[in-house]
Parts: sequence; structure tokens; C-alpha cells
Amino acid sequence: MCMKDSDHIPLLKVKSISKYYGRRIGCHGIGFELWPGEVLGIVGESGSGKTTLLNCISGQLEPSEGAVWYASNGGVIDMCKAPEPQRRLVMRTEMGTVYQNPRDGLRMHVSAGGNIGERLMANGLRHYGQVRRKALNWLEKVEIDQERIDDTPDTFSGGMQQRLQIARNLVTGPRIIFMDEPTSGLDVSVQARLLDLLRGLVTELDLSMVMVTHDLAVTRLLAHRLIVMKDGEAVESGLTDQVLDDPQHPYTQLLVSSILQP
Repeated sequence: MCMKDSDHIPLLKVKSISKYYGRRIGCHGIGFELWPGEVLGIVGESGSGKTTLLNCISGQLEPSEGAVWYASNGGVIDMCKAPEPQRRLVMRTEMGTVYQNPRDGLRMHVSAGGNIGERLMANGLRHYGQVRRKALNWLEKVEIDQERIDDTPDTFSGGMQQRLQIARNLVTGPRIIFMDEPTSGLDVSVQARLLDLLRGLVTELDLSMVMVTHDLAVTRLLAHRLIVMKDGEAVESGLTDQVLDDPQHPYTQLLVSSILQP
């Protein structure tokens, strides 16, 4: 059942999300709210449960317990209990997911323009000229030469593939985007360029974002708030600068001190 949307409710409300694999805990009892235009960082070492949490709240993995309420354009729905057609429609039209490996989010042997246009056509746009114009516009936005529109992603560098994946997700104007280690594996200079791009798009589009990363420098640059995860649980949360400048939990202190060591 949908409730009436309101400006006074969060865009996303996550309550007690847990995912178990037998006796192994993927994540346990995680809750938070995300407001329009806000970027939330989820940080922790490999195996901390941050990607499991992201997959649960983005609709890619069914949680064992909990609820994910999303304030869609049609009203607030529980993404864990909504009928499959409704859930897929919301994911296709109002949400986007950028994967750590661009190959998981792109069709590698389809042209760059085709990758961007595919999502537009899935949302009902059929006019070839309009699709191509929008694809060209988004290639420019993500700083890919428009002359590469007919080239396939397998001819692109890793950084270009990641920017193309971002364009593919944002072309339909989603309200929220989920990102899993968006700068992982990229050279430092390429990371900086991508982060500048993301920061600009978040501001320009008033975009909400949930971003998983192990890189605290990335979190400080992009995220308004963060959640620190360890062994599947949230051990600390708060405003990004506050948590990173004055960490309270021993694990967070360890993470912060590790990046300060020469």
C-alpha cells in the first residue's frame, strides 16, 4: 500500500535491515534515513558488510529482516514488500546503480550511445534522434569525447567506462543513485577527475546518493554523513567531518589513524 508523499519525510528510510547466510551475518540491524540531495557514505574494510547492505537497500538482494521505505513519485512504498513489477519500475525510473566493476553495469559490445540510449528506451523514449541527442549530451556531461558515441566500452579506459556507466544511470533523471566503490582500481589522477565529476553532478541534479567505499578521503570529499561498519554492524555514524575528525569507536579510530600514518 502506498502512502501520500510529503516534503517532510526522508527520500529513503531503512529500518533494521539484516541479511544472514545461514549462521554467517552479512549485515545486521542497520537503519538510517536519507534526505533529498544528501550523500551518505558507508565505510569499512573488506568483509565488513557494506556491499551486502547496499545490495539490500538498492533492491538487488532480498534482506532477511527489516524494511526499506522509498518516497517514490507515486507515494511511499516498502521496497522489500512491493509487488515485483512496481519495484522494478521504481528501480528503472527513479534509481540507478553504479557498480565497482563497470563491466557489471555496461553492455561491453554495445556502443556507448547504445548503452545510454538503452535505459531511455526502457523508459519509453522511442525517437532515434532524441535518444541520440540525449546520449551525446550525457557523453559531454561525463567528459567523454562525443565522437566516441559509436565506439564500444571495451575500447575505453577504466575511467571512461566508469564515467559511461554513470551517464547510463543518470540519463533518465533518477532521484537516488547507489554506488559501490566507484573509484576502486583507478589511478589517483583518474580518481580525482571522477570525484570532481560526481561532486558537480550531485549539486547540479540535486541527487541523493548512497556510496560504499573503503577510502575515507573519498568519503570526506563527497559524503555529508557516513556509517562505519564492522562485522556486519554499524559501529558509528554521524556527520562526515565530525566522525573523521573526532572518531569515538575504537574501530573508527583505527581506520582514521591508518590513513594518517606516513
